[in-house]
Amino acid sequence: MKLQKGTKGYICAKKKRAILKTCLEFGIVLALLILGEKETGDRMNVLTIVAILGCLPASKALVELIMIMPHHSIELQKAEEIAEKARHLTIIYDMVFTSEKKIMPVEAIVISDHTICGYSSNTKVAANEVGQHIKQYLMANKYTKASVKIFDDYTAFLARVEDMSLLADRENEETKKKETAISRVILNLSL
Repeated sequence: MKLQKGTKGYICAKKKRAILKTCLEFGIVLALLILGEKETGDRMNVLTIVAILGCLPASKALVELIMIMPHHSIELQKAEEIAEKARHLTIIYDMVFTSEKKIMPVEAIVISDHTICGYSSNTKVAANEVGQHIKQYLMANKYTKASVKIFDDYTAFLARVEDMSLLADRENEETKKKETAISRVILNLSL
């Protein structure tokens, strides 16, 4: 079963699919080359042309694999801890955001009404840059009231999630719809 974007373990599953897809596509290219040369005794044949054209989707699969390979899914223990603290909030996991200059992984984002906070354990990523990037994208999608804060400290993130959970309006269906819409916008920004 294919994991949906935003669920825990998504990046790990996407890596496995990308490895399989890349190997399969390059395997088909190699098989076409070998078959064409074996059948005709010459490299100049139609199957060689088909194999060369097959390198385009195979290379695209390889680029996808190269992009996702350095990133990892959230640890199961952390995901369970976040889910426990944010029972009534919208949670999305395993995102990788890209800007013109940087690749920014974020393990989890919790959404409560128009308040969004996330956690990134990657020390190479400036948390405030990720927050600004997400906020700009939300503003471009007409969510101007959203406040975004990304934490690089897990304990501070959990404390913020607890505070958000205490203040959350659990009964309002309109709030849940807004949170779901915001999560879709954020997931569209992610790889």
